[in-house]
Amino acid sequence: MNASNRGKLAVVGLALAAVLFFAVNVTSNNAFRAMQLDLTEGKLFTLSEATKKVLKNIAEPITIRLYFSQVLGKQSPPHLTYYERVRELLEQYVNLSGGKLRLQTFNPEPFSDQEDSAVGFRMTGVPMNNQGDLGYFGLAATNSVDETEVIPFFTPDREGFLEYDLTKLVNVLATPRKKVVGVLSTLLVNGGYIPNQGQRPRWPIVEQVNEFFEVQPVATDVTRIPDDIGILLIIHPKDLGKHALYAIDQFMMKGGRAMVFVDPNAEVDGPGGGMKANGKSDFETILKTWGVVLRKDKIIGDLDTARRVNVRVGSKLTVTDYVAWLSLQSGNFDRGDAIMGDLKILNLGTAGILDTVEGVGTTVTPLIKTGMRSMEIASSRVSLQPDVLGMFRDFKPSGQPFTLAARVAGKIKSAFPDGPPAAKRGKDAGETAENLKIYEAAKKTHLKESKDDIQAIVVGDVDMLHVQLWAEQQNLLGNPLMVPFANNADFVVNSLENLIGGAGLGALRGRSISSRPFHLVRKIRQDADRRYRAKEQELQKKLDDVRTKLNKLVRREAQQQGDVVLKPEERKAIEDFRNEMISIRRELRGVQHELRKDIDNLDATLKFLNIAAIPLLLGAGTLIFALSRRFRRRRIVETS
Repeated sequence: MNASNRGKLAVVGLALAAVLFFAVNVTSNNAFRAMQLDLTEGKLFTLSEATKKVLKNIAEPITIRLYFSQVLGKQSPPHLTYYERVRELLEQYVNLSGGKLRLQTFNPEPFSDQEDSAVGFRMTGVPMNNQGDLGYFGLAATNSVDETEVIPFFTPDREGFLEYDLTKLVNVLATPRKKVVGVLSTLLVNGGYIPNQGQRPRWPIVEQVNEFFEVQPVATDVTRIPDDIGILLIIHPKDLGKHALYAIDQFMMKGGRAMVFVDPNAEVDGPGGGMKANGKSDFETILKTWGVVLRKDKIIGDLDTARRVNVRVGSKLTVTDYVAWLSLQSGNFDRGDAIMGDLKILNLGTAGILDTVEGVGTTVTPLIKTGMRSMEIASSRVSLQPDVLGMFRDFKPSGQPFTLAARVAGKIKSAFPDGPPAAKRGKDAGETAENLKIYEAAKKTHLKESKDDIQAIVVGDVDMLHVQLWAEQQNLLGNPLMVPFANNADFVVNSLENLIGGAGLGALRGRSISSRPFHLVRKIRQDADRRYRAKEQELQKKLDDVRTKLNKLVRREAQQQGDVVLKPEERKAIEDFRNEMISIRRELRGVQHELRKDIDNLDATLKFLNIAAIPLLLGAGTLIFALSRRFRRRRIVETS
């Protein structure tokens, strides 16, 4: 073969290689489109089993319309990247649904039919130019009975919650008939009117529950739980009458399910539902028959999960760990229970301790526990004006964990063994007669023992339901937007779904929040804090005493009249006090510097390892390798 033929053959070979390369890429892109290798921590790009279960259970077709304006992608590359992520995820949903999901994509250009469609589905438009053209990035989904669920605008702030939002939307359309959750609370969680303040909306936590269930408020003076309620959500029961307690008791006897939030120090039990005042839950009559009670007048403190807060001490603002406000993480959860799923963070405030009652016969399984560096604290220390620094300074770890939430299962006996409480006396004869009828009917159906094992979840904190502890409320172009920073709402919905026997989306909820705290830095900081806070307090007190004495002498000097003159020893005392105050302030600054010395040392060590140590090791290794090769070559030359 001559050179010319070899050249032609090489060109043909290169052309065939290029064709083969593109063919393999096109084929693999279509054949293996659903196959992915997810190497991220927590498998952030892998669909959860809960999502797969929801997609397989779709009975009738659901059409998903995804709107994205190309002009928005050109002006905002992050939105374009996010759009690709949404579209690819929805394509996975379509592949797993067996054809029950249909995906349609639209580019709603100004004054087009597609823009009219986006507006018809209440998509939120973002101004793109001075002419008033709008860009859209939203989703509308409809089922076979024309029920519609809409995401008006995909904001990158919620990218971590993308699977949660999409699966929730599909689940709502796939199961249009929601199960009923009765919400009974002495707080205004269901909304209501407050004198001089007006109408208050439902708490966001109840709105979250309402996305998955039909929420039905239950009055605190209820005499019988309605039959259509499958589960009770009881929040901060306090001063409930005997008839309401009896209604709850018999509801459980008949196979009802319940999730109960109790608290020895509910910070949200204040005017307007704000986190100001304090109140104790009172549900012991029922809880003790379930085999669990709330430890009286005690809250829990935990060093390892304490939240960092700003505290004002006099005129100075300092940062410290508030041991009564906890940010619990996976190590505090029972990972063997489906409720906890992949939850990452639960924020609690002045939570109570749950104890097991012996001899009841139920099984009490802790769901949430503190770490070993925790202790009980008198609830009086956090009422009204808590001494945050004092609690941290005086903290003495007990060396044992405490239960904050528990699952209860088993047969129980009624808290009313003698039957229902006497009939209420009505406002008139007719109401009294009606109450007597209710009483007689209750006597006939009274159960002294539960028919089957009860299923209940008891949580020793009410404050965790307040939005301040789990989400940030934002406003996106006039639309309210919840951006959770903790899994409190997920925990509630997971629990209700588990108790009521629903599909359960717990496996995907906790995936949205990823927190990787620096545990070593936290421990070093806490040890330093506890070591130096006492010394700081001592010096501060001494400084205040010296300042007080100095001020007295200075005022006396300023108020002299006539021939009254300060004695030489008094003037010397003023000078000595000033010098002592300067010395104490210098020592106090030294103590404050010590608070960060260990962390600064660790920071310097890490910087050295990252910046200098590794390159030095690589350089040394390269030098040793080069010298060894040179030495081996010399030996070969000498032997030859």
